Amino acid sequence: MKKIKVSIIGAAGYTGAELIRLLMQHPNAELVSAVSQSQVGKKLHLTFPDLISETDLCFVSESHASADVVFLCLPHGEAKEYLIEHPELLEKKIIDLSRDFRLAKANEQNGKTFVYGLPELNKEQIQKADYIANPGCFATAIQLGLLPLAEKDLLRSAIHVTGTTGSTGAGIKVTETTHFSWRQNNASVYNAFEHPHNEEILESISSMQKSFENELLFIPMRGSFTRGILATITVECELSQEEVYALFEEHYENDFFVSVLKESIHLKMVVNTNKCFIELKKHKNHLLITVVIDNLIKGASGQAIQNMNLMLGLEETTGLKLKSVTY
Repeated sequence: MKKIKVSIIGAAGYTGAELIRLLMQHPNAELVSAVSQSQVGKKLHLTFPDLISETDLCFVSESHASADVVFLCLPHGEAKEYLIEHPELLEKKIIDLSRDFRLAKANEQNGKTFVYGLPELNKEQIQKADYIANPGCFATAIQLGLLPLAEKDLLRSAIHVTGTTGSTGAGIKVTETTHFSWRQNNASVYNAFEHPHNEEILESISSMQKSFENELLFIPMRGSFTRGILATITVECELSQEEVYALFEEHYENDFFVSVLKESIHLKMVVNTNKCFIELKKHKNHLLITVVIDNLIKGASGQAIQNMNLMLGLEETTGLKLKSVTY
């Protein structure tokens, strides 16, 4: 089979680096260019030492003419501008990892519509799409914890969420709250009730449960670790423990990357994988849903490749059967 030629725009950040690493072992893809204004001319492995002996490619300032698929890994707000400056990219398949096109009110560019790229929600639309808006990392974890209930019109109360993310969730540029000496042995809340991912979560829930009008009370936290998200979701639920498990297992029975487990879950089970693990626990009339994902893979670059596979008619899991390290 002829290999898919791939270009990454904004390849020097964490999501770009993860895409490079994953594409190096994708059997049907060939990375033809890695665009970065800050690293132009440098070999990729000089910026990312994990690529030593993997590739001799250098970062370039602009080169995507030969690509079949373009991943946009630009900061939020810059992807839309980049496409205005480079309208020729709309002739290719595009997967945008920023938040620029995730919401229905902002998902068009030059008359072209971006499909929201959560495969467990929009698989059929993704398979037919040319343009994908990759979901946010927190949004991915929280939606996967809620969609089975939304599908059955069971979200009838406020949704309480606490989610803790690793430092890579803030991007590669060092800031006060990502610096080792601040982050280590520390924890903090940020953007309480007002996280940017709230809107996309609510939009997806409402697409499945038309009657949903309750609050999403989301408290994001910074964790003292590098990568991963652990989200705990509490909702009112009248189903029994056994009924809840049956509901979630049935909902995700055809989704390879989502597993509903009856044992306790923790972050290391999913770090470095495209998997999502879900644990469920009833307490009186309340349901606790615990979700873990790797924020850079299932929450970003791995999900982007999952979307690429679906768009191009490949097996969804191609290049993504990754194993975690739990010790």
